[in-house]
Amino acid sequence: MRASIAAAAGLILWSRLGGAQSAVGAPMLSLEQVVQSASITGSTPSAMAWSPDSRTLAFTWDSAGTGTRALWLVQHDGTQRRAVFPAMPVREFAWGGGSRVLHVLSGDALVRVTLPGRLLPNGSADTIAIVGRDAHEFTPAPSGALAAYVRDGDVWLVSLDGTSGTPRRLTTVSVPSIAAIALGTYARLDREIGSGTWGTAAPSFAWAPDGRTLAVHIVDRRAVRKVPFPYYLGTETQVNELRRSYPGDENESRQLALVDVWSGAMTPLSFADPTSVQVLNFAWSPQGVLMVDRESDDATQRWVHVMRPGETPRLVYHDARASRIYTEHASAWSHDGRQLLLTTDRDDRYRVHAVSLADTTPRPLTPATSDVQGAAMALADGGIAWLSTAPVAADRQLWRTTSGGGAQRITQRAGTHRVVIAPDARMAASLVSDDVTPPHLVLVSMRGGAEQVVTQPGGPALATAALVAPRYVTIGGPGDVAGADSLRAKVWLPAVAERGTRVPVIFGPLYSNTVRNRWGGTYGLLQQLLVQRGYAVIQVDVRGSTGYGRAFREAFLIEWGGKDLDDLEATKRWLGTQAWADTSRTGIFGSSYGGLITVYSLFKRPGLFKAGVAGASATDPRFFGSDDVAITRRPQTHPDAFTRGALQYAGGLRDHLMLIHGLMDDVVPFKTTADLAEELMRQGKDFDLVIAPSATHGWTARPQHARYLLGKLLTHFDRYLRQSP
Repeated sequence: MRASIAAAAGLILWSRLGGAQSAVGAPMLSLEQVVQSASITGSTPSAMAWSPDSRTLAFTWDSAGTGTRALWLVQHDGTQRRAVFPAMPVREFAWGGGSRVLHVLSGDALVRVTLPGRLLPNGSADTIAIVGRDAHEFTPAPSGALAAYVRDGDVWLVSLDGTSGTPRRLTTVSVPSIAAIALGTYARLDREIGSGTWGTAAPSFAWAPDGRTLAVHIVDRRAVRKVPFPYYLGTETQVNELRRSYPGDENESRQLALVDVWSGAMTPLSFADPTSVQVLNFAWSPQGVLMVDRESDDATQRWVHVMRPGETPRLVYHDARASRIYTEHASAWSHDGRQLLLTTDRDDRYRVHAVSLADTTPRPLTPATSDVQGAAMALADGGIAWLSTAPVAADRQLWRTTSGGGAQRITQRAGTHRVVIAPDARMAASLVSDDVTPPHLVLVSMRGGAEQVVTQPGGPALATAALVAPRYVTIGGPGDVAGADSLRAKVWLPAVAERGTRVPVIFGPLYSNTVRNRWGGTYGLLQQLLVQRGYAVIQVDVRGSTGYGRAFREAFLIEWGGKDLDDLEATKRWLGTQAWADTSRTGIFGSSYGGLITVYSLFKRPGLFKAGVAGASATDPRFFGSDDVAITRRPQTHPDAFTRGALQYAGGLRDHLMLIHGLMDDVVPFKTTADLAEELMRQGKDFDLVIAPSATHGWTARPQHARYLLGKLLTHFDRYLRQSP
């Protein structure tokens, strides 16, 4: 009976808020469209690579939305876009020695694709070898006669010149995983050539320029503790063990080795503390010098070494700062191989510094007023390009150095760009998106100018989805640290709010670095669905976010669930000044850290929010991952940080909390939510607990989980935040 009354009340309110129509009369978004978003998002081009002569861009794209990616080409001037052998599915590809041959991983085969030409009008596709469906990171040697790839945790070699069709296993490093169920982040091989569990930009391997040596990244997890994760969906319950460390534990070992391509002989490079220091990057210069970029897991120290095979590594850069949290460090070689280009936070902003191998004094190359994202891109003319927060912190735009030593903005379209620059540095390909435009491919001249659209954004339902663009606002903050005196937020308003009606407001999804002008995927469409249902939605960059200076970023250290709540409270005060906001009906949601801040808000600041939904909430620092020492440090050095679990604050719950958790979440173990739920029950608190038996940390990744769990989220907010008619 009560359910029927509640449903009827909801329908009446829907009518008052515009019914099942959006602000422009288009059909309202449905939860199913959010979950099955391809008809709105469309297919995003990927794996962009320029030909050696810079005239042709190759990329993969599922143009018809069939689930199969084909190889596509477009000329540098944006003309002659076409699919190459469109029936052939493509996982990876690489250009051959010239600009008419590509090598393609398709199914279990390595295929040589020869483009049409005078002697071969229709082109050709010829199988070179069977490499296996799990072959990845296919990379030809500089000579072009061989290629390497990773399979089953080892490096394999295959001939590209037709001398041998049988791949050769070069290394014998891998050790099988102990996991019985291959679910989760930590279900990895016990030992492998590959990335760390929390991967960085580092490759699994890199060819030396003479093609005789490979540098390889070896990850060994055999000394990491075993953690049980029960799996309930088989014929009987299984205990699925994974290698997973906690803060203060010995982490996985991450080391480098040099491998002789002909003999397979392996020479380890014995850098110190491999279980507490990660490899950020390694790369060869054109002269055969290997750069190794390493950082401590707690982010406080960074070392960059250089060496030639047979030499002792030489330290060319080191910095340390005790206040660092998660970093966005990156590295690359200059075009001539004489300098390192290091993206560092040694200043107030992330900037690119040049470090000469002769004089290792860092020299800044990018402006001091904005942040660089990712590695600098070396240009053929000796300059560099980079992605920057200038001129708007929410965007990521491409910039380059000028001949006079200044900086020139290249991309003009507002939003977030991800670029690949042609070898001759004349053109760039960019995947660009914004809040209401899915990622799509454009070409732009490195001299600046209009962008040429190669693929149209979105799928067939985008035009009728009636998406609402958010407003970007600056609000008064708590002012306790530089940058916190003015917080940045973005706000989506429903049509009724635009007409003067006060509406409920939902914060979320909460996380750092959310005030970004980019396509939001599933959560972005969920925000749009909430707006079309009559809610205002707001996101705020709480402390820890990049783009506002070092002090604001590093104020997050051991302050999760602490002063970040001040940022939310300051945002709530600002809402009280807005004619459209009903501050008596505010909600909050998020996942992982977003779930943490949701729980702590309701526990420690009763009444700040009327309702909250916490997904995979990381409420017990003792069970954080070993990478999280970047914000917690270790129990051995900062024991107080690990006494701040949420259980002690559970008595403060007065508002309406829903906990969502996947039982196979190995990043934030379900045990932490089980402990919290038990404590809430012991104290007689009213709350909701929703689980998904096979969901992992990304609990919206599978449609059946997203449909059920996001449906519960919507029901929770509708129940507690909608006004009774």
